Amino acid sequence: MYRSQKNNNNVVLEIYKDIRTVFRLIDIAMLVGETDFQSLNKKLNYYVRTKKLQNPRKGIYAKTNYNPEELACSIYSPAYISLEYVLRISGIIFQYDSGITVVSYLSRSIIVSEQIYQFRKIKGMILVNSGGIEREENHVNIASAERAFLDMLYLNGNYYFDNLNPLNKTLVYKLLPLYQSKALIERVNKLLKNDGY
Repeated sequence: MYRSQKNNNNVVLEIYKDIRTVFRLIDIAMLVGETDFQSLNKKLNYYVRTKKLQNPRKGIYAKTNYNPEELACSIYSPAYISLEYVLRISGIIFQYDSGITVVSYLSRSIIVSEQIYQFRKIKGMILVNSGGIEREENHVNIASAERAFLDMLYLNGNYYFDNLNPLNKTLVYKLLPLYQSKALIERVNKLLKNDGY
């Protein structure tokens, strides 16, 4: 029993030592070198019951003060944060919305601990292309302002942007071919030309 308790504490310790705040079962198994998923799952469920860990979604475990951006990238994978969320923090749109918008392989809206996560489906070839997407140390995948701008125009053709000044025009045109869309090229040319670029 003492050995089991010691191993249990090692799992929690390893989780809390890691820079990430959100983990899938496979992430924890790799972190602690556990190959018995059933045993590990039982331990993790015990930590959830004893409030050492949270279980925000099935198969996902988190530290008590987890990063909502990390959760956004872990719920459906592959995925990256983009659209309104990135455009808002980049100063391109001004409307406030506390939701986190994510591009993934499906469209869905979910709420976890009062946080809204809005997933928008995009073609697989676009989703898996890493151009304009930064992968942070904590495994948050987040689009650049330019990639979020193009994602928004690709998914919502007639979207209104409050301020295009933060965009790097060169980067926008560098990322444009990954969408393989003549309609998108026309929209981008019209917007950037009208904005005085």
